[in-house]
Amino acid sequence: MNELKLDIQIDKDTALGRYANLALIAHTKNEFILDFALLQPQGGALVVSRVITSPQHAKALLRSLAENVARYEETFGPIPEPVAENQA
Repeated sequence: MNELKLDIQIDKDTALGRYANLALIAHTKNEFILDFALLQPQGGALVVSRVITSPQHAKALLRSLAENVARYEETFGPIPEPVAENQA
Protein backbone atom coordinates (compact mmCIF):
# COMPACT_ATOMS: atom_id res chain seq x y z
CA MET A 1 0.00 0.00 0.00
CA ASN A 2 1.38 3.43 -0.93
CA GLU A 3 1.82 5.81 1.97
CA LEU A 4 0.44 9.30 1.42
CA LYS A 5 2.81 12.10 2.49
CA LEU A 6 1.12 15.36 3.44
CA ASP A 7 2.65 18.72 4.25
CA ILE A 8 0.35 19.71 7.11
CA GLN A 9 0.36 23.31 8.29
CA ILE A 10 -1.09 24.58 11.58
CA ASP A 11 -1.50 28.11 12.90
CA LYS A 12 -0.37 29.02 16.44
CA ASP A 13 -3.87 29.24 17.97
CA THR A 14 -4.86 25.83 16.62
CA ALA A 15 -1.53 24.33 17.70
CA LEU A 16 -2.31 25.27 21.31
CA GLY A 17 -5.27 22.89 21.24
CA ARG A 18 -8.37 22.93 23.41
CA TYR A 19 -8.90 20.81 26.51
CA ALA A 20 -12.10 18.74 26.47
CA ASN A 21 -13.36 16.22 28.98
CA LEU A 22 -16.66 15.47 27.26
CA ALA A 23 -17.51 14.47 23.70
CA LEU A 24 -20.98 14.56 22.20
CA ILE A 25 -21.58 12.79 18.91
CA ALA A 26 -24.55 13.13 16.56
CA HIS A 27 -25.09 12.16 12.95
CA THR A 28 -27.28 12.63 9.93
CA LYS A 29 -27.28 10.45 6.83
CA ASN A 30 -24.45 12.49 5.32
CA GLU A 31 -22.28 13.64 8.22
CA PHE A 32 -21.08 13.08 11.77
CA ILE A 33 -20.94 15.98 14.21
CA LEU A 34 -18.40 15.70 17.02
CA ASP A 35 -18.68 18.33 19.75
CA PHE A 36 -15.82 18.48 22.24
CA ALA A 37 -16.78 20.22 25.46
CA LEU A 38 -15.45 21.26 28.84
CA LEU A 39 -17.66 19.87 31.60
CA GLN A 40 -17.60 22.51 34.30
CA PRO A 41 -17.57 21.71 38.05
CA GLN A 42 -20.50 24.03 38.74
CA GLY A 43 -22.57 22.19 36.13
CA GLY A 44 -23.12 22.64 32.46
CA ALA A 45 -20.69 22.22 29.62
CA LEU A 46 -19.10 24.58 27.12
CA VAL A 47 -18.43 23.29 23.60
CA VAL A 48 -14.85 24.28 22.76
CA SER A 49 -14.61 22.66 19.33
CA ARG A 50 -16.90 21.13 16.71
CA VAL A 51 -15.80 18.80 13.92
CA ILE A 52 -18.18 17.91 11.11
CA THR A 53 -17.08 15.05 8.87
CA SER A 54 -18.31 12.41 6.45
CA PRO A 55 -19.41 8.94 7.60
CA GLN A 56 -16.41 7.46 5.75
CA HIS A 57 -13.96 9.71 7.57
CA ALA A 58 -15.70 9.06 10.92
CA LYS A 59 -15.20 5.32 10.38
CA ALA A 60 -11.52 5.83 9.48
CA LEU A 61 -11.13 8.01 12.60
CA LEU A 62 -12.69 5.27 14.74
CA ARG A 63 -10.25 2.69 13.34
CA SER A 64 -7.25 5.00 13.79
CA LEU A 65 -8.24 5.90 17.34
CA ALA A 66 -8.65 2.20 18.24
CA GLU A 67 -5.20 1.43 16.80
CA ASN A 68 -3.63 4.31 18.72
CA VAL A 69 -5.30 3.34 22.01
CA ALA A 70 -4.02 -0.23 21.54
CA ARG A 71 -0.45 1.05 20.96
CA TYR A 72 -0.74 3.36 23.98
CA GLU A 73 -1.85 0.46 26.19
CA GLU A 74 0.98 -1.74 24.89
CA THR A 75 3.43 0.95 26.00
CA PHE A 76 1.87 2.32 29.18
CA GLY A 77 -0.57 -0.37 30.33
CA PRO A 78 -4.36 -0.54 30.30
CA ILE A 79 -6.39 2.64 30.44
CA PRO A 80 -8.98 2.27 33.21
CA GLU A 81 -12.62 2.54 32.20
CA PRO A 82 -14.31 5.74 33.37
CA VAL A 83 -16.39 5.40 36.52
CA ALA A 84 -19.95 6.74 36.38
CA GLU A 85 -20.45 9.62 38.81
CA ASN A 86 -23.22 7.76 40.64
CA GLN A 87 -20.73 4.90 41.24
CA ALA A 88 -17.85 7.10 42.43
